[in-house]
Amino acid sequence: MSPPAQAKPRGTPPTPKRATEARDEERNPTALPEAVDRDTIARTEAQVIGTSPIERTDAAPGIFPGAGARDIATDAGETELADPAELDRLGESLGDRQELLTINLGPHHPATHGVLRLLVSLEGEVVRDLKPIIGYLHTGIEKSCEKHSYWKVIPFVERMDYLAYFFSMEAYCGAVEKLLGIEIPPRASYLRVIHLELNRIHSHLVWLGTMALDLGAMSMFWYCFRERDKILDLFEMSTGQRMHTRYFQVGGVFEDIPVGFERRVRAFCDEMPTRIDQYMALLDRNEIFLRRTKGVGIVPRQRLLELGVTGPLLRAAGEPWDLRKVQDHLCYPELDFQIPVGTVGDGYDRYRVRVTEMRESVKLVEQALDGLPGGPHIIDDRKIVLPPRDELGTSMEALIHHFKLVTEGFRVPPGEVYFPIEHPRGELGCLVVADGSSKPVRVHFRDPSFVNIQALREMSVGGYVADLIQNLAMLDPILGGIDR
Repeated sequence: MSPPAQAKPRGTPPTPKRATEARDEERNPTALPEAVDRDTIARTEAQVIGTSPIERTDAAPGIFPGAGARDIATDAGETELADPAELDRLGESLGDRQELLTINLGPHHPATHGVLRLLVSLEGEVVRDLKPIIGYLHTGIEKSCEKHSYWKVIPFVERMDYLAYFFSMEAYCGAVEKLLGIEIPPRASYLRVIHLELNRIHSHLVWLGTMALDLGAMSMFWYCFRERDKILDLFEMSTGQRMHTRYFQVGGVFEDIPVGFERRVRAFCDEMPTRIDQYMALLDRNEIFLRRTKGVGIVPRQRLLELGVTGPLLRAAGEPWDLRKVQDHLCYPELDFQIPVGTVGDGYDRYRVRVTEMRESVKLVEQALDGLPGGPHIIDDRKIVLPPRDELGTSMEALIHHFKLVTEGFRVPPGEVYFPIEHPRGELGCLVVADGSSKPVRVHFRDPSFVNIQALREMSVGGYVADLIQNLAMLDPILGGIDR
């Protein structure tokens, strides 16, 4: 019996477009990015923000000495990356042999970091088109906020971005406080910054562990979650809960920090920089990690601005935009910290920016502890905040205020406020519309994950499907915030 005839080999798909021009020796890590004019700010960003361009390093000697991101010597028989004109000529020569395959990546896929569905068109292993499809985690949180009093909305909003719940509380409470025209006590401001920056480190640790896991570095996942668990222990000590703490209240924070909390936070801050050094030692000297991140997923800074992208993604492209620096919010103007910015805007820059942000957050926590003032942790207005629990058994007035706040809530003057803050993933803004009642007319959030996901197509089309996984991980999307 004769063997079956072999199938006719199909045409080789074109090589993907990769950023061969972004070579390491052409990068200038010390150059400050150009200032971008903004209508609301008279001064340039270079005057407002102290930028700290991240350092671009080659691989360690002995791995591939003298090689840049895309200058690695190929083995015999390998093909160098082609330029776009050559790809077009190759595509024309293939003619009818070209074939696009459309597949679903997700929504139940571990690399999508949630229930995200990607409709991907592939030519071989090359991404030719991509469409994110969302809505699989829709919870109706914003609509639910309109049915509850201002006091009861807080548990809803902190469950949108389940890795940065303190930031959701801060955006909402800040908007309501602005409508009420109240200013929180200085001690409450410092306590909020301490918890916000610890939460920023916590969010970046989850991102770093899962991103490295997507690229095959499984050990990084366990190391990052080791430090994440220590931060959750600190949250449990100060708030009583590890996640979704409801610690921020309109007018301040729920209660003061307990005895021993400051000592444990300082011990964590002393240890964390050495842990970050260990993370970077594992990844910055890893040939696979460097080749999969350097020169991959580059999107120009101007295009990111057009898409409305903010946060580490925008700063990695060289735009030094951070709301902690450009607006007077909490005690940030009293603290000294730098804004890390990239020079190329590839996956490696996004990684370095976030890692450097963790270092800066540690410094911010230490400074906030050093400058933590005395005084109350919440305003003394019984029509807005709950009375102390020890007064309920002795004061009828305190009992009445407690009953009215819990059952009806406080009333907010008519108005409309948009309150933005710097979230671990970019600008998180909360819009609150009040009509004078005890319930908001409208609560809407500008979630950075929802806006930033627009950049995924720009990052991925023309690259390998394997790079799509890396690009999605670098976006750090949280589907709870996207769908809300």
